[in-house]
Amino acid sequence: MKKLLITSLCAAAAIAGVFALMNVFADDTKEAYEMQPARIHDGKIEINSKEGFEPMIVKGVNMGMAKPGYFPGEAAITEDEYFRWFEHIGRMNANTVRVYTLHPPGFYSALKDYNEKHPAKPIYIMHGFWVDEVKMHEDLDAYEKKLNKEFDEDIKSIINAVHGNANIAETSGKAHGKYKDDVSEYVISWILGVEWYPPLVVNTNEVHHDAGQFDGTYYSTKDASPFERWLAEKMEFATRLEHENYGSLRPMSFTNWVTTDLLEHESDSSDMEDMVTVNPNVIYTEGPMTEIGQFASYHIYPYYPDFLNYEKEYVEHVDHRGEKNNYAGYLKKLHKEHTMPLLVAEFGVPASRGMTHKNPYGWNQGFLSEKEQGEIVTHLFEDIMHEEMMGGLVFTWQDEWFKRTWNTMDYDNPDRRPYWSNAQTNEQQFGLLSFDTHKIGVDGSTDDWQTDLMYEGNDELKSLSMDTDERYLYFKIEHEPGFNGEIDIPLDIIPGQGNTAVNGVYTENAVDFIIQLREDESRVVVDDYYDFFNIQYGHTLGMINPGKELEKNSGRFNSIRFALNKELYLPDRDELIPFESYETGLLKEGNGNPEHEDYNSLNDYYWDRENGVIEIRIPWMLISAKDPSQHEFIGNIAENGLEAEITQDSIKAGVIMKNRDVTVDSFPQIFGGKLSEMKEFTWEKWDLPASKERVKKSYDILKETFSKY
Repeated sequence: MKKLLITSLCAAAAIAGVFALMNVFADDTKEAYEMQPARIHDGKIEINSKEGFEPMIVKGVNMGMAKPGYFPGEAAITEDEYFRWFEHIGRMNANTVRVYTLHPPGFYSALKDYNEKHPAKPIYIMHGFWVDEVKMHEDLDAYEKKLNKEFDEDIKSIINAVHGNANIAETSGKAHGKYKDDVSEYVISWILGVEWYPPLVVNTNEVHHDAGQFDGTYYSTKDASPFERWLAEKMEFATRLEHENYGSLRPMSFTNWVTTDLLEHESDSSDMEDMVTVNPNVIYTEGPMTEIGQFASYHIYPYYPDFLNYEKEYVEHVDHRGEKNNYAGYLKKLHKEHTMPLLVAEFGVPASRGMTHKNPYGWNQGFLSEKEQGEIVTHLFEDIMHEEMMGGLVFTWQDEWFKRTWNTMDYDNPDRRPYWSNAQTNEQQFGLLSFDTHKIGVDGSTDDWQTDLMYEGNDELKSLSMDTDERYLYFKIEHEPGFNGEIDIPLDIIPGQGNTAVNGVYTENAVDFIIQLREDESRVVVDDYYDFFNIQYGHTLGMINPGKELEKNSGRFNSIRFALNKELYLPDRDELIPFESYETGLLKEGNGNPEHEDYNSLNDYYWDRENGVIEIRIPWMLISAKDPSQHEFIGNIAENGLEAEITQDSIKAGVIMKNRDVTVDSFPQIFGGKLSEMKEFTWEKWDLPASKERVKKSYDILKETFSKY
């Protein structure tokens, strides 16, 4: 009893001391609502103002620091760009932007400028405290001293920056500069950390098994693991630092994701996705924070981890529409298990050509149009709101060219990703804002073609032209109006390999790829000897049947495929799901001009048969470009391994026109039964890519959705 009394007195004295410090350091020019801009109350976040607290549904976007031509750590986004983006976001009826770490000073200046111009509808910030994931993954110890020293310094920098009181020295990989704009009244919460790597959590818990519980001024723990205790310590550090130095308090959370949620999933058999729990419920607010509150933050997507697509409780769940919905099923169960309000801090799907995961109801990670992106994100947001959560933040505002994904990361140059737009990597295209220039509209109009003709003819074929931009290799074929047969475009890229026969036509060049345009189904096919997918997953890893032994000039062309899932075991039903892939080389016909009402972002070619015009756009990666900006392609992987690369300054191309298996014309001409030497197409290298801002079709759909809440 005596010990309890002493402890209580000490705690009271500490709280009194904090309020004394608050009186010393608080800005006397600020109103009370500016010092405490928000609180968590009755399951919602409430915004403070002169009129008092008002509940707000969080509806907004995440925003990283990437833009074309730069890695995020270069912090290259300008103040004008930020302001323009805030204008777009405000017009979309969003009210919140979440950032993961410190942005350059222009972000905070643009935010203040925008909000002063729009006082009735300001944009609020949920600000992250980023921790170095590389260090965490290397040491697997959240308590490691160097990691925590850097993390604490970053927390201090961010808090000072949002209060307009920081001059941060230049450090590689981080924003820096003089932060003079106080935007603290618009920062409505802190969200600490990253998506936690399960082995880090497990090892931290093992190494520090005797860490005990945390009993702080602002937070305490009960039944917490050592890692959860560490989170409480970091939350305490940040809250105390701001409270003592600026007199401000705001709601607190930490990042979490499905992989480390507090649920058990019977259908998971991976060694990672259900390994360990990070439980927000074991952290409690204390003292001054009891009136401010905390909330749980989760990144939740409808297609990953795999158990979301197989857990019976989720896939058989019937939502408020009367439809089966695994996403709504997961949200319901997760929400029920929490003792605090829950924010879906990341959700979304990419408008990309490439695909990485499938969802049983079509809400896939990729191969979705911009229109489908908007419709699916709306569907997910409606599920979030029906579950009466705090709201949701769409991932993400802008496309991020520096990103990678597991089924394409072996096919490109990681050091050059920001310098071109990879239509095949879905992670780059979650944004609502596109940067692609679409140099050629791919709509049947030839007005945007400026390059010289590669070939000219007077028979069935009239011309072939080629062009490039940061995303595509373009082709334009002009032919006699009314032709309705087959078109083959052979491509010779890699010297010393390829097939010398194209659908019965012998060729002077050894051909690596053929673009095949057909009435029923068009596609790009690849020489078996150059088929990265088959060599990787068949000949090298043995996950699929590779077919015949590799040989040069075998005459075999394969469909181009991407992996979707490796073999998966479902323990709850003792079922083995086989390796899954899909044909990414299939070509979709239709209008590819974003300015046209019939635009579909998945369209690959437009064929105006009546007027004799074909326009095609082929993603660079589809023809094995590792970095088109520097003419780098995948090399002879059959002999030199999966990392083989080659610099190739030209692409040789031709056209073969057939009607009912009879060749009617070609570029170049056929002599002696053989297609002559094909002409070379060359293009200029680049370092800083061309880019053009454009809100996607999904933007207008989300604008309408957000207007309803």
